[in-house]
Parts: sequence; structure tokens; C-alpha cells
Amino acid sequence: MGGTGGIFGGRFTPERMREMIRESQDKTQEAEFAEAVNLALNDLLADYNNRDYDAVSSHLDEIKEIIEDEIGGSTIRLIFGGSVKKHTYVDGLSDVDVLVRVDKTELSALPPKDILKFMHSKLQNQLSDVAKTKIGKMAVTIRFADDIEIQLVPALGAADGIRLPATDGEAWSSIIRPEKFAEKLTRVNESCGDKVVPVIKLAKGINSQSPSSTQLSGYHIESLAIEIFESYPDSNVRAPKQMLEYFFSRAPELVKMPIRDKTGQSLHVDDNLGPEHSTERIRAAYTLDRVAKRMKDAEEIGSVEEWISILGD
Repeated sequence: MGGTGGIFGGRFTPERMREMIRESQDKTQEAEFAEAVNLALNDLLADYNNRDYDAVSSHLDEIKEIIEDEIGGSTIRLIFGGSVKKHTYVDGLSDVDVLVRVDKTELSALPPKDILKFMHSKLQNQLSDVAKTKIGKMAVTIRFADDIEIQLVPALGAADGIRLPATDGEAWSSIIRPEKFAEKLTRVNESCGDKVVPVIKLAKGINSQSPSSTQLSGYHIESLAIEIFESYPDSNVRAPKQMLEYFFSRAPELVKMPIRDKTGQSLHVDDNLGPEHSTERIRAAYTLDRVAKRMKDAEEIGSVEEWISILGD
């Protein structure tokens, strides 16, 4: 009857038991750390989601009234695009992109550059509480005193889409379907339990902490999120901390290659970064990888404050 190993029944040595206890303690600490970080991130998301949108609506109402008055009472249509339409808008971190449909107005006969000049000249003289206005080849950008930035993009309706200014501002683009991107993001978001959009908001917050020369556009971050979470493993945790870590673990490699534009507006969403493995792309990859390393370092020392400081809050 002897030789059974006493209370360990011959299966575990005292050393193995001590090792199992340490592993159990480590897992408990990891779980507690993840819970604390996720609580902090959820509080930050609640703050993002509770930002006041009344100011944006007020600015848009004033813009619409001025433009309609200047073209003889015709009716223009303002259509949310960009982060507002996709629900990834974060006050202070996202631009408000608005398509100004001029189909049934006198402006529809003009080339885009003339419409932009018209809107800019009228709005800069009549809008209230404006900090800065800028006219580009595709949009008029208005930054208000409350730091809300609105980009107005003229658009013409078409049978199965819309036309926007071409990149040179001289003519109209081919027909594009910007709603396709929003639909794709919605599908990916739903496949991950509606957790991708919150992660995008947090990623935009992290992105805003980088020098402006290395920041990605909001559209680029959203496109990366689609690429990354389209194949997010079902077994992975769907919580802000874990999904952000997954995003920043994958993004450094993906950013080195151009991402095709799913709206048809342009060949790629990130043409401004140049061809694959360009200097700009390598610099962006380094910035993203640095965020991933900061997350790992904060976890290793068990500092919730250090992890949350990555977002600048």
C-alpha cells in the first residue's frame, strides 16, 4: 500500500503544488488588473458618449441658413458623413464631415472650386464665434471658438451614389458610395458584439496624443479597425483593454501596406503615406508599436494609471 506519495497521491510534488499556487495568484492579479483598466476605459467611453452634440447642431443650423439665404432661398441638404455618421465621433478628436448637397440649387452648375469659394466667402463673413476658416480643394473647414471643427464638402446627387470634388478641385469625382464604408463598419462592429466602435473611439484618443506629423486620419483608424476585427477570434475577450491591445498589436504591420478604399472615392484610404514600406509608413508603424509596448510595460508593473495615461487622461 506504500509509495502513493502521501497527500499528493503520487500526482503532484510539493514543488509543483507551489508552482500551481503561484500561477493561480498571477492569473488572479492579471484578472484584477484587466478589470481595473476596463472600468477606467468604460468611464472614459461614457464621457466620450455624453459629450454635448447640441453645439454641433447649432453650428450646422447657422451654416445652412446662411448658404440658403445667399442663393435665394433654395434648399440645400446637409448630410452627416465621416465619424458622426459612423458613430465614431469624439468631441475634440474627430472632425465633423458634412456633405452639402447642392443638386437643386443655382450652385449645381458651378465647378467644385467655385462652390467652395462661394461657401467660404459667405460663411467666414457671417458665421458667429469662428476661430479660423480654411478653403481646400475638396472642403471648407471651419473651426469654431468652442474647438468644434466642421468640414463642408459640396456634393451632387447621382442615380446610385453621389459625386464629390475631385482631388484637384476642378471637376467632380466619379460616382462614389460612402455609405458602403459605414455599412462595412457596422457589420464588423455587430460581429464583435458592438465593441469595435468603442475601441475606435479610444484608439482615436490615443492617436491624438502623438505628434501631429505622425497622427493617422480618423478614416485610416476606422479602416484599420475593419481590417483587424473582421477576423477577430471568437475566443478572444470583447472588452476595451483586450481589444485595444489586439488593435495595437496588429496595426503596426498593417499600416506598412496601403488599405483599399471601400467607398470607391479613391484607390486607397491612406495614399498620403505613400507606397508600401515608405518612410512615412515605417514612422507610423513605429508610433503604433510604441503604444503596444507601453501597454505591455504598464501591465508588467501592474500600473493602471500608467496604462490609462496612454490616452492622455
